Amino acid sequence: MKRAVLLTVLSAIACDICLGGIDTQVIEKGLESHDRALHIKDGWIRDPYIVLAPDGYYYLTGTTPLPQDERQVSDRYNTGLGPQSIVGYKMQLWPSQDLMHWEYLGTPYSLLDGIWYQAQPERFEQTEQAQWRLWAPELHPIDGRWVIVHTSPSPVPGANLSVTDGAVLQGPFANPLGVAIGRRHDPSLFVDDDGSIWIIWGATQIAPLRPDLSGLAGEATRIGPANRNMGHEGCLIRKIGGKYVLFGTGWSTDKMRRGTYNLYYCTSEKITGPYGPRQFAGRFLGHGTPLQDQEGRWWCTAFFNADVPPLARAELATRDMSDNAYTINGQGVTIVPLDVKVRPDGSIHIRAKDPDYARPGPEEAQSFELTAD
Repeated sequence: MKRAVLLTVLSAIACDICLGGIDTQVIEKGLESHDRALHIKDGWIRDPYIVLAPDGYYYLTGTTPLPQDERQVSDRYNTGLGPQSIVGYKMQLWPSQDLMHWEYLGTPYSLLDGIWYQAQPERFEQTEQAQWRLWAPELHPIDGRWVIVHTSPSPVPGANLSVTDGAVLQGPFANPLGVAIGRRHDPSLFVDDDGSIWIIWGATQIAPLRPDLSGLAGEATRIGPANRNMGHEGCLIRKIGGKYVLFGTGWSTDKMRRGTYNLYYCTSEKITGPYGPRQFAGRFLGHGTPLQDQEGRWWCTAFFNADVPPLARAELATRDMSDNAYTINGQGVTIVPLDVKVRPDGSIHIRAKDPDYARPGPEEAQSFELTAD
């Protein structure tokens, strides 16, 4: 897939706003050692999504402010929630060849490209633009085109599934599912080995899509861990060792915005289940993207999601995490190495390798039997 070239939309004021220095030497060594968390990009972002495309480039997007919004500097730890959120309505895009140097390609997609602006323009007219929100975009290169999925709480509470007409990530966009995309929270896509395409949403439902993405090819199925709920958002599927791995996100205490925002997983022989028990993947990795780099090593994105500024790692041993929302992730994009193994019995082991992400905290509501492998 060709790398999108959208430099015509750029101006100096629309360039990425950096919030501190990035030490590329530290990142380069950490990428090689694959043993510790790496802060790879500054800037206000939630739900960072990175995909390694067929052209060999990594593409990064996520929940972001509008590019020129100065509050991403003045209100750096804005939670991104509620009426004071600084989240905008445009999707920003950055490609990179090495996970260190990110080129800014502007805002090739926005809510104005989605189905709801076409179907319910009056809602956009009646809602102040400062309250338009584009949440959790994902980029999927499928059959020589880009497919964008995301959710939105305003002006229309709904999702979008939008498709480019070629290999360049730019408009015009088609919306083949139309309003049938509905209000699917945190939609994600998964392409199986046989080429079938599945949409995943909530926590958790899945359904097959028609090959042309014009509708569902079957009924929705509810899936999830055998022993409890997965969480409440950020679910996606990867295939590892021939098994379907469902990842999902929840707060460690099982109470909203209390504790730490964590990533969990469960596995199945079939995409529709049944799935096994919920297992622990990593602390502070909620709504992260598990991805493989160009060498096949696994990483997971991480970001600031808390109600107080990030904690120093030294505080983890003494801080009570049950009374508020906490993280050690700074604002921007962090990637954390994952240990991903297929055990001799065929079961799947997934765990963050950085020690401060590798184990649940004492406030964790679920009890896990963690092995050393």
